[in-house]
Amino acid sequence: MAERIIKSEKMPEDMDVPTGLRPQHLDEYIGQREVVENLRIAIEAAKGRKEPVDHILFYGPPGLGKTTLAHIVSNEMGAGFMATSGPALERPADLVAILTNLKEGDVFFIDEIHRLNRVVEEYLYPAMEDYKVDIIIGKGPNARSVKLPLKPFTLIGATTRAGLITSPLRDRFGIIQHLDFYPPEDLAVIVKRSSGVLEIELDGDGAAVMSRRARGTPRVVNRLLKRVRDYAQVRAKGKIDANVATEALERMGIDEKGLDPLDKRFLYAIIQKYEGGPVGLETLAATLCEEVDILTDIIEPYLLKIGYLQRSPRGRLATRGAYNHLGIDPNKPGENQGNLF
Repeated sequence: MAERIIKSEKMPEDMDVPTGLRPQHLDEYIGQREVVENLRIAIEAAKGRKEPVDHILFYGPPGLGKTTLAHIVSNEMGAGFMATSGPALERPADLVAILTNLKEGDVFFIDEIHRLNRVVEEYLYPAMEDYKVDIIIGKGPNARSVKLPLKPFTLIGATTRAGLITSPLRDRFGIIQHLDFYPPEDLAVIVKRSSGVLEIELDGDGAAVMSRRARGTPRVVNRLLKRVRDYAQVRAKGKIDANVATEALERMGIDEKGLDPLDKRFLYAIIQKYEGGPVGLETLAATLCEEVDILTDIIEPYLLKIGYLQRSPRGRLATRGAYNHLGIDPNKPGENQGNLF
């Protein structure tokens, strides 16, 4: 699949985040108000007891700030920060090496924690509960288990697939927080802040255009800002207003709801090839020549959020909102009305 500018997963350009673009403290964090307030209370209570914050699990779609919040917890606690990902911890020795090097109060962040090797995961259980880890010394009949004490730490896990986390692991997190898509007004504040950090001339109307097309995701709105900046530099003397933002985003194929050609092909397939559904996911994947995981993880969450898609036991269905957005008469879905097939 070709790279999509509006996808919420990380792209290479997202790896190099300019200094100041990522909030460092809770007071700087925009949106997710309930999550922020819950973290504020937990952090203040932990400081009062002079203990590490309880283990935290963040879950929700990609690009919503799970990693940023993990950094913020570390900063607020004045603690060290160690980060890795589930797939990177291939062997128990990889995990034990990190755990035994943590200092008291450190934050240990595991992204994609649902992808942890199950054998490795079992080593986390005593580490999270008792701050101890079991290691095996020797081989064969002479092998013996030794408990190594660990300094108290905070484990923060992040996942986009909370349902894939095993119950024993999930139950060991004292704080579990769900991050949801951002409303356009919060994204407008985020993109205005980012424009100031990047020294981009952006007015309120231009910010509103980008925030409405960013699919509720801060990572996407910041990416759109960079792309629109390039267009404005060449065509509008570097100034971004509503007209410039609209022209730039339409050239990228991103419409007023944040849908791109792949989203529309997905909806057209349901409506025009399968009479609006229900249609099975594997059938849709074969029709679009895409992987099932791409449809479930990348395409569907936002379409479900905005009400253009429904899931049923029999398959996927397009809603009336999807028909209206695509300009298709529900009574004549098979006619050539912008058909992408």
